[in-house]
Amino acid sequence: MSDNAKFVEDITDKDDDFSKWYNEVIRKAELADYGPVRGTMIIRPYGYALWENIQKLLDTRFKEVDVENAYFPLLIPKSFFEREAEHIEGFAPELAWVTRGGGEELEEPLAIRPTSETIIGHAYSRWIQSYRDLPVLINLWNNVVRWEKRTTLFLRTSEFLWQEGHSAHRSIEDAEERTRMMLETYRALAEEDLAMPVVAGRKSENEKFAGALRTYSIEALMSDGKALQAGTSHNLGENFARSFDIQYSDTDGQRKYCATVSWGASTRLIGGLIMTHGDNAGLIMPPKVAPIQAVIVPIWRKEEEKSAVAVLVEQLVKRLKANGVRVKADWREETPGWKYNEWEMRGVPVRLEVGPRDVKTNSVMLVRRDNRAKEAVPVEALDNRLPQVFGEVQKGLFERALKFQAGNTHEVSDYDEFKQVMAGQRGFVKVKWAEDTEAELKIKEETKATLRCVPLDQAGFTPGPSLFTGKPATGYALFARAY
Repeated sequence: MSDNAKFVEDITDKDDDFSKWYNEVIRKAELADYGPVRGTMIIRPYGYALWENIQKLLDTRFKEVDVENAYFPLLIPKSFFEREAEHIEGFAPELAWVTRGGGEELEEPLAIRPTSETIIGHAYSRWIQSYRDLPVLINLWNNVVRWEKRTTLFLRTSEFLWQEGHSAHRSIEDAEERTRMMLETYRALAEEDLAMPVVAGRKSENEKFAGALRTYSIEALMSDGKALQAGTSHNLGENFARSFDIQYSDTDGQRKYCATVSWGASTRLIGGLIMTHGDNAGLIMPPKVAPIQAVIVPIWRKEEEKSAVAVLVEQLVKRLKANGVRVKADWREETPGWKYNEWEMRGVPVRLEVGPRDVKTNSVMLVRRDNRAKEAVPVEALDNRLPQVFGEVQKGLFERALKFQAGNTHEVSDYDEFKQVMAGQRGFVKVKWAEDTEAELKIKEETKATLRCVPLDQAGFTPGPSLFTGKPATGYALFARAY
């Protein structure tokens, strides 16, 4: 076995060591590598192409709800953070500071942005004068730095790419409507584009964003039974508006404070995609975001066979690209078997095998990555069949993940049973709950489980005692161990 072949095939079994499997898949599939500074990440072209596809889909969704893109500076004065005490307290341990510039000590330290609420607030206070200026709906595609102590590629790094949306509104009610709207945007992206089922809900007071009135999130369940927060939307109320004096003249002539909203999702979505769909052979990409949707593997033994195969492959590449398919022909000097393993590991949704027999019948052998099903497809039928297969793969991945989520969501009423689940198979644990930070922290201390969210969908809830405290429950809450 060649070194190349071993590199493709030698992936740790998910069930043996999930963390090692995850990191191996990222490195071997060339999604990312470690940067020279502790906790940083280099996103390689294949991984960046995946991020670009996610970015395009999300950006389109933003524009559909009237959000515009802008750019704000990387460096934020220390005094900005000090205006919102709860905000700086929440971020203080993660802030990175610039204290020298041009060889001299700076008069005021500058934070490398961990998020942009403060600098946005400063700008909005100058831009917004009247109710006619509202709402302001701005999104930033940028990088942020949070000095994390423990890091994992894509899931938690000291510097990462994301989008952060920031809006200003006439009332807290308007802000709440936008907060929920952006949460729904994330849900749609996760489920419809990434084929990753999520639960949308409100964060507890203990888990909400520093300085927020209310925080909402989408929570996904990874295939190791841990939860992943995949996107957040925050109703900031008037907190930041008061700190940064964001006021407007209303129709009654009165000066009033705006209500503001922020929302964000990051490259951790890539980590979620890997852990939701991947298997022991590597990645499985949903077709909507896959950098390469179809790979063509030419097969030949004799030189004259190669020439005939090459003609058909060239025709296929042109045909598929003309139809908007992200396609690649693999002419590398490796065996077909090696290439099959390579592209399976990289998660390409569909493989098209083209050999001498296929040339004679003017067809291709189509192989799906998700279930390895094979079918011979005439070339002229590909225009219709390939989009159908992409749709089937997309739908199949979502349904498989949704079935896993349902099978690993445990409704319990007894705390001992709760602890047993967390110590064993894990997953989402659904309990009757009343807001109680002290009880929440005690549960976290004893089980390492955190309250992921209070689901917006409370279907089936009946009154009863809250887990741990026995107080009258106000709704269901989801707990899980999480990334």
